[in-house]
Amino acid sequence: MSEKEEMSEEFEANPVDSLINMPLATIDIKDDVGITDVPQRNSKRSKENECIKSDQIKKRKRKLKDYQPNYFLSIPVTNREITGGIKILQKAIVQQDKRLAKAMVGDGSFHITLLVMQLLNEDEVNIGIGALLELKPFIEEILQGRHLTLPFQGIDTFGNQVGFVKLAEGDHMYPLLEIAETAKRTFQEKGILAGESISFKPHLTFMKLSKARMLRKNGVKKIDPELYEKFINHRFGEEMLRRIDLCSMLKKKRSDGYYHCKKLIGIQDLINEALHQERLNLKSKVKQIKELLLKPEIQAKIRRELFEGKFINNSNQTNNVDVNATLT
Repeated sequence: MSEKEEMSEEFEANPVDSLINMPLATIDIKDDVGITDVPQRNSKRSKENECIKSDQIKKRKRKLKDYQPNYFLSIPVTNREITGGIKILQKAIVQQDKRLAKAMVGDGSFHITLLVMQLLNEDEVNIGIGALLELKPFIEEILQGRHLTLPFQGIDTFGNQVGFVKLAEGDHMYPLLEIAETAKRTFQEKGILAGESISFKPHLTFMKLSKARMLRKNGVKKIDPELYEKFINHRFGEEMLRRIDLCSMLKKKRSDGYYHCKKLIGIQDLINEALHQERLNLKSKVKQIKELLLKPEIQAKIRRELFEGKFINNSNQTNNVDVNATLT
């Protein structure tokens, strides 16, 4: 096996093929660069600005042309109910067509891709790590101490080339999409090429035809829907968002089958931190109330109000007795 094929086998697909995981979206280059049309005072100034715009657009186009993602943000899926269901699905497909065995995603690699990016050297990787750490407080603000549960149900494909388990619709979609958009913005603000021309569609890939190049030569050009029709609406289970990893597409995978990671954010740690902060705030308020109650003027006011309340109560009882005596 050549080094190139070995690299392809280590990662589910090469960087270009990884883009097939998410549908492409068109980008207005001018808007993306932040160039806006403004009235010009004279034709000379106008021509100069047009030249500047043209250069910026050309540079951006060159960057996009050379854009080859090699890192990504991953939400690992480890719930045994889900992974077990996927293994059963994969086995059922392979039983129908043994050629597809090499197209299956390996155990330990199941994940949701939150964002893809290009990090060309160690300095850029360190910038990416910094961006991921900066993302923590934003995620904390989005989740507000709540758990984010992701339910998986049903099967679909991207162009009959990539098979994936769908993320069911529901209230969980809004915070997940907000996290994805915030991650994209955070990394791009650091100057990292991230999420270029790609729209986020959360999914859990279980097979890719691009993993096995020989399939096309052997006549397998698409995933036949009949292969997974029994699982078309199957409920695979729920995964709680526990962490977000910065993973390499090309480096050798770990012994458990998961990707090589540079850094991760523990979502449970964020939730625990938020709950801890809430407890601290509550303790602070209780302390303030105690200090307030110990003030002599407050105690005097409380005694006065209690006495007045008791006096009014006794007066009402006396009046009731007088009324009852009169009636009898």
